[in-house]
Amino acid sequence: MRAPHRSAVTVAATLTALSLTTGIASAGQDGWGRPTPGSDGGGDSYYPQDGNGGYDVSDYNLKVTYAPDSHQLTGLQTVSARATQSLSSFNLDLKGLTVDSVKVNGLPAKFTRTGDHEVVITPRYPLIRGLPFRAVIAYHGVPEAINDPLLGKNGWQFTRSGGAFAAGEPKSATTWYPVNDTPRDKATFHLAITVPDEWGVIGNGREAGSYKTEAGTTHVWSEDTPAAPYMTTVAIDKWTFDRQQRADGTPIVSAFAPGTPDKTKQAEARLPEILDFLESKFGKYPVDAAGGIFLAEPIGFSLETLSRPIYSGRAGNISTIVHENAHQWYGDSVAVDHWRDVCLNECFASYATWLWAQEKEGQDLKKLYLDRVASAPDSFWAGKLYDMGPGNEFTYVYSKGPTALHALSKYMGQAAFDRVLKTWPALHRDGNASMQEFQHYAEAVSHKDLQGFFDAWIYGSGKPSAEYLYPGDLKPAAG
Repeated sequence: MRAPHRSAVTVAATLTALSLTTGIASAGQDGWGRPTPGSDGGGDSYYPQDGNGGYDVSDYNLKVTYAPDSHQLTGLQTVSARATQSLSSFNLDLKGLTVDSVKVNGLPAKFTRTGDHEVVITPRYPLIRGLPFRAVIAYHGVPEAINDPLLGKNGWQFTRSGGAFAAGEPKSATTWYPVNDTPRDKATFHLAITVPDEWGVIGNGREAGSYKTEAGTTHVWSEDTPAAPYMTTVAIDKWTFDRQQRADGTPIVSAFAPGTPDKTKQAEARLPEILDFLESKFGKYPVDAAGGIFLAEPIGFSLETLSRPIYSGRAGNISTIVHENAHQWYGDSVAVDHWRDVCLNECFASYATWLWAQEKEGQDLKKLYLDRVASAPDSFWAGKLYDMGPGNEFTYVYSKGPTALHALSKYMGQAAFDRVLKTWPALHRDGNASMQEFQHYAEAVSHKDLQGFFDAWIYGSGKPSAEYLYPGDLKPAAG
């Protein structure tokens, strides 16, 4: 499978060189365009410098050696991509670590560092729009987390046991490998990481074997479901592993840090049941593997890293496991178009816990809804579910978000709402979507104008009028 890809890259390099000698690229007479620098940002309204423009990544193939005693990481990243414009230069995102060399299509390339995390790469020959290319970046250093005053610590972090893990949203990947750090550029992710023999490793996707080297043991993980960069992870510790599989053969690999309580392991043992339940609500499981990474550290969040969520040491419970795995449909397979759309991730994963509680624990959702509406403070209604501003993404989406979705289910009709929940992830599988696209799809399925509802609950703030607050059978008892 790899030989044809190498050939494509060779063809790309050859065509690029020919275009320079014939003047085709300069003239742009065949529509390839004059080579210009790719943009140094992905265009998100909240994080405009995250990600880059001018190319689309198809795969990251990362080889890493990590020394827990010194925290030193040495990496060799191979980025397979396609130019979406003719490029004289392009950027990758990498924070803090030292770049040692870069090659593009097998030839040494110039590179410089600018800003907080930009690596500007100038290949020997321009890259032609529409053609594939391959960049190989060698780098090293001691990774450091991003300390955001609003969002906390994100990225590469160290554990008390001496291990390490990578987790964070909206940023994480830039702290440990060169990347196009935007959710709008998903790619497959293949990782081979070498650590001393006494350490274990878990990553995204399927286990692809391990082998001994002079430096220790190399562990190989293969994620063939396209992932947004912040959904990639690796975690190093002295794990206890648990391996199961779903009825359809999907492998489930979970890893527990030393000291993980039995109740957490018992909760994760129900993952096949949880995935079956979520599949009944959201459609076929859209990822190639499953499991969980259970830290000892009580970090400030758990995260829906693709195929294998990573859990805070204080969050190994059924509700959190349901929430993070619901993200495999809402947030992972279908990722945000921009970060202002984050309700499409968090509101739906939070509502999944309501649905689980209803079916598995006998929760009366009408009572839950009415109690929440009756007791909600003014701040609850003031919280926004769309375009809430950078640093405020992860607030009311967890409380107001599922409340809004339950009201929507009654306003548009339960059958139509259930159909939307189940078909939306398949409609946008492995892609990105906006809140407006979701609204229009819900309108098409329900045959109703939902603008007033979305203005009241999603786009605006303030307590909705009775029409939107008590739709369908959500009328409070008279009294």
